[in-house]
Amino acid sequence: MSDSNEKKTPVAEIGTAEATTDDLGSSFNSKRWLSSFTADKPTPVLQKHGNGGNSMDDGLFVDYDFPMGDMILQPAIEWRRPKDICPSAQFIVDGATRMDVCQGVLNDCWFLSAVASLSLYRPLLERVVPNGQSFQEGYNGSFYFQFWQYGEWEKVKVDDLLPTQKGKLIYLCSSEKREFWSALLEKAYAKLKGGYRALNMGFPHEAMVDMTGGITEVLTVASLPKDLAAFLKPILAKGALINCANCQGPLEQRNEFGILFRHAYSVTGLEHVKTKYETVELVRVHNPWGKMEWEGPWSDMNGPEWSHVREEEQKRLDRVQKEDGEFWMAVSDFRQNFESMEVCHLSEETLSEPGATQRPWNCTMHHGSWVPHISAGGSPKGGWFWQNPQFHLTLLEEDDDPSDPELTCSFLVALMQKHQRLRGVHLGIGLDIYKAASECSYLSSLDLSLRRPLISTQGYAQRTEVVIRGRLAPGHYVIIPSTADTNQQGEFILRVLTEKGNNATPAEKPGTEVNSPTQISLLRPSFPHLLALPSPEATRQLFKKHRNMKGECRPLELLNLLTEAIKGGVLAGSEKKLVLEHCKSFVVLTDSRGLAQLDWQGFQALWDKIRKWTDIFLTFDKNKSQLLEYPEVSPALKAAGMGVDDFVLELIGLRYTEPDMTISYPGFLYLLMKLDSMIHKFEAYDIVGMGTISVSYRQWLHMTMYN
Repeated sequence: MSDSNEKKTPVAEIGTAEATTDDLGSSFNSKRWLSSFTADKPTPVLQKHGNGGNSMDDGLFVDYDFPMGDMILQPAIEWRRPKDICPSAQFIVDGATRMDVCQGVLNDCWFLSAVASLSLYRPLLERVVPNGQSFQEGYNGSFYFQFWQYGEWEKVKVDDLLPTQKGKLIYLCSSEKREFWSALLEKAYAKLKGGYRALNMGFPHEAMVDMTGGITEVLTVASLPKDLAAFLKPILAKGALINCANCQGPLEQRNEFGILFRHAYSVTGLEHVKTKYETVELVRVHNPWGKMEWEGPWSDMNGPEWSHVREEEQKRLDRVQKEDGEFWMAVSDFRQNFESMEVCHLSEETLSEPGATQRPWNCTMHHGSWVPHISAGGSPKGGWFWQNPQFHLTLLEEDDDPSDPELTCSFLVALMQKHQRLRGVHLGIGLDIYKAASECSYLSSLDLSLRRPLISTQGYAQRTEVVIRGRLAPGHYVIIPSTADTNQQGEFILRVLTEKGNNATPAEKPGTEVNSPTQISLLRPSFPHLLALPSPEATRQLFKKHRNMKGECRPLELLNLLTEAIKGGVLAGSEKKLVLEHCKSFVVLTDSRGLAQLDWQGFQALWDKIRKWTDIFLTFDKNKSQLLEYPEVSPALKAAGMGVDDFVLELIGLRYTEPDMTISYPGFLYLLMKLDSMIHKFEAYDIVGMGTISVSYRQWLHMTMYN
């Protein structure tokens, strides 16, 4: 089992990832959001330049949604299109390879090392960098890329205006001066994260997940088996992407053998190499800078060991005697010079075409939520742990591993919390795996008091994703994802990787719980919204059906979408009380771009809230009337994490209830959307936590009029 919760030392740019790298999957950024209220803050503008004239006037696409205000400004910066930088510009020259990734002034080697690893597998790269794009046929100044965000592949479109100084790119570039796919990929990723500044520091595994949809383990090299090559070989054979770093010295200073401290490298190969005297195990490593290589044994430039290797063998290894950032080193030297590794495991879904020498992992994925007072039981130390969502796992068949005398099934379980940057909350999350009593058993509080977990994360980590690795005999098990504290609200994705396949499904709570620490006798399923709302795939199809020609939903389209979505479930009939005014607020309070329309990412953020609030509504609608009685409103708000005092509750009664003092399902969503938004806006201004804020006249009008 990996220690996925070990505190990590920043690597290169690998540092304050949780503080600077936005895994929201949209261009939302708190600084950018606040700047929309600040009248005297200048906004960078596109500059005119020669070699083709003004790109603003040539009819080519200009991406006004790109968050330019958050880029790291350089003196005399000019935004130029590739054809203005190089008249013979090409999107890709002789195939996209790891050598096309050379770092600029941004501290984003963490992103570049992930791109270099990705380029080893053509099917993976072509999913992120779709074919058929060029500066010739069909060129209109725009390019698009795709990134994995919470179970879906999202398209990100950008223009090809790139920041330059003296006619040269200042950020990522290719070693081939005519080639621009990597620079444009960097720009698209910057847009996804909130601007170029958001790429300044981060963790390679975050970028690898975004570009593969894989599951990433964070490992310390010292904790790995003594036979490191034997550990790496099957991982690489399954198509895993690996990055590594040495975290023991000052940022990007070199050790005695040329390895940079706190700098992200890619592991790109492992080979047995025949010399005149013996066979040695070498690992191939790539520095995304495209220079500054290993200077110890087997170095490209000065390694005398290569003189004992036949030329044919060197050709087989694609060994090049020049400083291009890629080098070979002995596995023993790798262990001595690198401290951490990040391994991105790929499944059949993420590595769908042949690229691995062995069959990749099988994956099952489930979306879930922790809802206060319903399915947010906290850690095993409390008395509510049984309330957490439970997932039943059946391991079907042991691995094909002749070295395993116990005939077990190897697996990885990953828990990813969703949209924590949008919510401004980083939950401590953890996993526990128990032996199940039967094929479909749900573990009660008594069951859990008598059992110990077989495998767990051994604590809670405030990270986007935690991963545990294990081996168990074929059989039935229960996975319990939890938060460090009781009644913490959040959304998550649970993924299970196995070699031979698995049946991982949500386990429903039984109708009664005799050992409950509360006096509640009747419990709803952990996910009541499953009975009220369409499945994730059906929801995606509804969005495609109702979006406009630009692929987005305005309030009227959202009204039609939600009406159709509600009709088919247990809340059918409630859609009659859904009105356009509700949908106007849903759109403007979710859209971070200020365009009064939702793209797929914005709609997903809204839909996540609707699913969570639907769980709460169905739980507190005791008489199944599709209405909340006024006394039920206060506990429902508390379950949503929005406790209010009696004065505000009276205002809610006056403003949001029906004549009979009830709140309909659409009215409840409308109320929570307004309340959630206003609470977050207040907290954004109350920076020092004093409980009071000061706003300008313009800010006040913006908050009150546009909601």
